[in-house]
Amino acid sequence: MSRRIAVADIGGTHARFALADIADGRVERLGDPVTLKTADHASLQIAWQEFGRMAGEPLPDEVGIAFAGPVDGDILKLTNNPWVIRKTLIRKKLGVERFAIVNDFAAIGHAVAQLDYSDFTHLCGPLEPFDPEGVLTVVGPGTGLGVAQVLRRRGSYEVIATEGGHIDFAPLDSVEDQILAFLRRSFRRVSVERVACGSGLANLYNAIASIEQTAVLQVDDKELWASALEGKDPIAAAALDRFFLILGAVAGDFALAHGANGVVISGGLGYRLRDRFAESGFANRFIAKGRFERRMEAMPVKLITHPQPGLYGAAAAFARE
Repeated sequence: MSRRIAVADIGGTHARFALADIADGRVERLGDPVTLKTADHASLQIAWQEFGRMAGEPLPDEVGIAFAGPVDGDILKLTNNPWVIRKTLIRKKLGVERFAIVNDFAAIGHAVAQLDYSDFTHLCGPLEPFDPEGVLTVVGPGTGLGVAQVLRRRGSYEVIATEGGHIDFAPLDSVEDQILAFLRRSFRRVSVERVACGSGLANLYNAIASIEQTAVLQVDDKELWASALEGKDPIAAAALDRFFLILGAVAGDFALAHGANGVVISGGLGYRLRDRFAESGFANRFIAKGRFERRMEAMPVKLITHPQPGLYGAAAAFARE
C-alpha cells in the first residue's frame, strides 16, 4: 500500500524538499521540489516550516533526509551551512514520528538502485542496460568527489558508502608527474579529490600554468569553469582536458577495486559536463588498464540525468528502512 512521506536533501548552500509516495520498499512518485537557500533560514526547523507553507498542505509525519556530511554522530554540521542539526531532536523539531537520515552520497546510491533506465544517459562502453546482478560503482564529482558501491543481488540491493575520493592521486604521464609535484607544495598529501572535483579545476589550472610558466587568472571557481568550457583561455582548456583524463582513470580504478560490472557518474558537475564526455579523453583513460582493457571495454558507463537524485535517493532510503 502506498503512503506519502516528506524528503529533504540538505547541502551547504541549498536545502531541497519534496513530497514522495513510496510502497514495497521503492519510490512510486517524487513530487515537485522546493529549493531554499540555507543562508536565508536560521535552522532546518524554520526551513521545514517554510516548505510546509509552500506545499499548501499538512506535511507527513515521516521524512527521509539526505545530508551532505557524516551522519554517524548526534550533532550534524556542514562547513558552509550555519545550521546545527541534532538527530535526537529531529522528531520534536519537525513534528514527525519517523525519520531516516543518510549521507548524501549514500542517497545517490539508493537512487541509482531504484531509478528507471530512462534516468541515465550513455557515456561509454556497451550501449545496453546495466546487468541486474552485481556491483555498480558510483562516482560523483561535485564540491568533493563522492564514491559508493551498489551491490545488487536476487532482486534486492545494498548501498555501501565509501571515502574513496580521498585515496592518493596516481599520475599516469609526465604532465601529471609535474602536476603532483606542484600540488605537493600546497598539500602534504594529494588525494584524487584535489584534482577530480569542482575546486580541482583550479588546482589543475595553477599547476599547468606553472609548468608553462604562464601567469594565472585571479578568478573564482565559477569564472574559471566558464572560461574552461568556453575554451578562450588555453590554460583553462588544458586543465579541463586533464580533468576528464583523471576522472576517467579514477572511475576505472574504482570499478576494478569494487569488482564492478557497471559505473555511474553522478553529481551536479557531472551533469553539467554531460555533453563533453564524448569528445574528452575520459573513455580512453577509463579502459586503459593493461591486462584488464577488454574487461573495461565491456563495462557500461552511464550518467544520471534525473534532476533530483538526492531527493529521490532520500525517499528510496526511507522506503528501504
